[in-house]
Amino acid sequence: MDLMSGPHAWLAAVLVAPFIGSFLGVAIVRLPRGRPIATGRSACDRCGHRLGARDLIPFLSFALSRGRCRHCGQAIGWFPVAIELAALGVAAWAACVVNGVEIWVACLLGWTLLAAAWIDARTMILPDVLTLPLLMAGLAVTAVLSPADLTDHSLAAAVGYLLLFVTARVYRRLRGRDGLGEGDAKLLGALGAWLGLGALPFVLILASCLGLAAACAGMLAGKPVTPATAIPFGPFLSLAGWLLWLYQDWLFPLFGGDF
Repeated sequence: MDLMSGPHAWLAAVLVAPFIGSFLGVAIVRLPRGRPIATGRSACDRCGHRLGARDLIPFLSFALSRGRCRHCGQAIGWFPVAIELAALGVAAWAACVVNGVEIWVACLLGWTLLAAAWIDARTMILPDVLTLPLLMAGLAVTAVLSPADLTDHSLAAAVGYLLLFVTARVYRRLRGRDGLGEGDAKLLGALGAWLGLGALPFVLILASCLGLAAACAGMLAGKPVTPATAIPFGPFLSLAGWLLWLYQDWLFPLFGGDF
């Protein structure tokens, strides 16, 4: 049974997803602080006790400890469970749309975008360590799966970056404050590498609609939203890009062929 590219690849992706989510949780916490994610053991934020293997089993460790550190009793919070569930959701969603090795490609894109979106939502930062490798991965995937489109996707990466970079500079000059970050430009460039030049307008339109819907939902929930309110754009770019990549085979015919 080939769990990487065979008909049961979805099962392997779903099984490994919570562990990926646990790793993403570490990345989301450490990257904005400039801390390495590949070295250094996890520890309780309150007592500093290093966590062992029994403390790092997705879902089960949280349930057995009742959401508290086994050593000092400090509440852990729901973040670890939420990110593990989100990573599992990405894998399950991908498995419902694509199959074989494309499940892993979809998960790679989805998990990276999930981490980038979560970090941006918390800190208004999109780390280069996520956006730049994502761009290179998009070009690599294109070179393998659709080599004839590599030039178009390379151009899309450059255009996507420049489009938001120039927009951000113009906005700052006209309004005297930042409206978009350079991380947003790099993320759109990365999505261009995955989707191609013709998809960029649809990424921006869908992301803008998602952002507007979120702002309206916030207003309905009683949160103050003004033209000066800072709203991270990364989560909406991430969701729009992943949805367009995931459903590109369905969407292309709607627009008369390729994006």
